Parts: sequence; structure tokens; C-alpha cells
Amino acid sequence: MDARGVIVACGNCGQKNRVPFAAHEAKCGGCGTLLPAPAEPIEAPDAAAFDALVTAAGVPVVVDFWAPWCGPCRMMAPQFEAAAAQLEPRVRLAKVNTEAEPALGARFDVRSIPTLILFRQGREVARRAGASGAADIVRWARSQLS
Repeated sequence: MDARGVIVACGNCGQKNRVPFAAHEAKCGGCGTLLPAPAEPIEAPDAAAFDALVTAAGVPVVVDFWAPWCGPCRMMAPQFEAAAAQLEPRVRLAKVNTEAEPALGARFDVRSIPTLILFRQGREVARRAGASGAADIVRWARSQLS
């Protein structure tokens, strides 16, 4: 992933395709097969990629602000992945490592981790702190969108 989109491998021919964040539907450049939406959280490697994702995604984005040394963050990681599988393609899930990108954590005033922030068209619309199970993450995200 970078500021231009996410790389998705075609399940039919194996070709890697760059899919822009704004794409609701994409086809493989090699064989034309419809590409699946990412079923796992997207790791934002830097601020430019993060900004591109939350502003251009075309769908709401739930971002998990976490750090590798954080025990609750590590416990929640598989739950966040399970929530991504349930929420895609209507809601995209992403992760920001606040140790690698402390400026992003500071920019959004993240005071404890894990913190989930829901963005719609680049603007924060809701947040919650603390570890959660997959069902709670899904329920929270859906309740904020209704």
C-alpha cells in the first residue's frame, strides 16, 4: 500500500494489481477477473498513504491506532481482522502503528491504545478506546453509520 492504493493479487491468474482507494470495484489488468475487496485491515505505512486512504476510500474507514509493544493491541489484532472480513466492502479497516508514525497519533490526539477512529470522507466521525472483540467492533462501526 502507498498513497496511490493497495496491491491486490488476482485469485485467477496471480497478477498483482494496484487498486486505487476510491475504486468500488476493480478488475485484474491481466485477465479481467473482478478483484475482491481487501478482507483484512490495510496497514498505513506513512502519513501520505493514511491521508489518501481516509479521504479517497469512497467508504467509511475504521482505523486502529496501535503499537507492537501494547499487549491489548496484540490481543485485539485478530479480532480487528475478523471484523474486517465482516465489514468489507461497506467499511474499510486500516491500522496505524503509532510507534512507527507518532505524528499521526499526535495529529488525532490518540492518548491511549488501542484506539479506533471512524473516518467518513476524511473526517473523524466517531472514536473509542480500548480493546474490543470482533462482534463489538462490527456493532460499533455499523451503529455509527446508521
